[in-house]
Amino acid sequence: MPTPEDLSPLAEDMTAWRRDFHRHPELGFEETRTAGIVADLLKQWGITVAEGIGVTGVVGSLTGTRGPGGNRAIGLRADMDALAMPEMTGAAYASTVPGKMHACGHDGHTTMLLGAARWLAANRDRFGGTVHFIFQPAEEGLGGARVMIEEGLFEKFPCDVVYGMHNMPGFPVGHFAIRTGAMLASSDSWEVVFKGTGGHGAMPDRGTDPTFVAAQFIVAVQGIVGRNVPPSQAAVLSVGHIAAGTPGSPNVIPSEVLIRGTARSFSADVRNLLEKRLAEVASGIAQAGGCEAVSKYHRRYPALVNAAEQTSIAVEAAALTVGREHVEANTSPLAGAEDFAFMLEKKPGAYIMIGNGGAGEGGCQNVHSPLYDFNDQILTTGAAYWMNLVQLELGDAA
Repeated sequence: MPTPEDLSPLAEDMTAWRRDFHRHPELGFEETRTAGIVADLLKQWGITVAEGIGVTGVVGSLTGTRGPGGNRAIGLRADMDALAMPEMTGAAYASTVPGKMHACGHDGHTTMLLGAARWLAANRDRFGGTVHFIFQPAEEGLGGARVMIEEGLFEKFPCDVVYGMHNMPGFPVGHFAIRTGAMLASSDSWEVVFKGTGGHGAMPDRGTDPTFVAAQFIVAVQGIVGRNVPPSQAAVLSVGHIAAGTPGSPNVIPSEVLIRGTARSFSADVRNLLEKRLAEVASGIAQAGGCEAVSKYHRRYPALVNAAEQTSIAVEAAALTVGREHVEANTSPLAGAEDFAFMLEKKPGAYIMIGNGGAGEGGCQNVHSPLYDFNDQILTTGAAYWMNLVQLELGDAA
């Protein structure tokens, strides 16, 4: 079975691809340059390519020439988009686009799948069936996976199963982590507008003050998690934005206060509970303060749930790549979210984390930090994992 060392002849090319993507970050649904390079490379290797799936998505399809894969097909997915934030790494290959950077490692994800595609294209006699290489746009908050599905991803490229992978800063190089069931949380956004009369700051008794109500609500929100969510479950409610009044008029009590935040949970029941209780708590506190509350809850990404069978296959593929002792098969759930969850709602599959490196290994800065960088040491490891996964699903090991 392939090992990272087997891919060492590809390491130089893979590093060059990754750093080129890093220099030229593109936001969601704008990944025209990245998608063009991906499509051109796949075509060079004799892989059938479809472009424009989900605006800027690319799907490469490769059919093996050896059983026992037969008519089975699997999907391997990598995301391509960057984030709207400045880079502060100081790397020689740092972003050349002001206000945009690959701060989540999607440049590395794209490269690892490209490396696997190149090897598999040159060794199609090692597997039967079809591999669909899914290069997805707009993971960062725009739901590119959902858009690809709505545009017929699985009708045009039927998949029996789908797999995804993401890097994990702080986790050692050469290690993998996964779990069966809910691995990542659903990600929802919410907002509450508290409406009062406002008035003169020196005479608060002559009006209703939505800032006082809003302050109580911000504290009470944590009581929803602490007193309504079962202790056996997990949830997060965080406030991320507060807007009221004008800086030049501190003596004016504003008539409205806007509060926005995020909600994370791992089950449909808790997700429903959070939506219900946010509105109830806001309304109750507003009424007590003589104000009105207008609440909105926006469901964005569902919880990411790994299927048991595909999780076992992913564990085996990781073990073949780096050794079983370096695979954490029952890692703790993470409150982060991923739109690969939309694909897992449609098809059985599994999503795994690959170590980006801990302190001293070049990959300990957290994702979405201006100091983050993908660790090129793991490019061949990730590609080898994909190759072993194909061997287990469609090759002689199937």
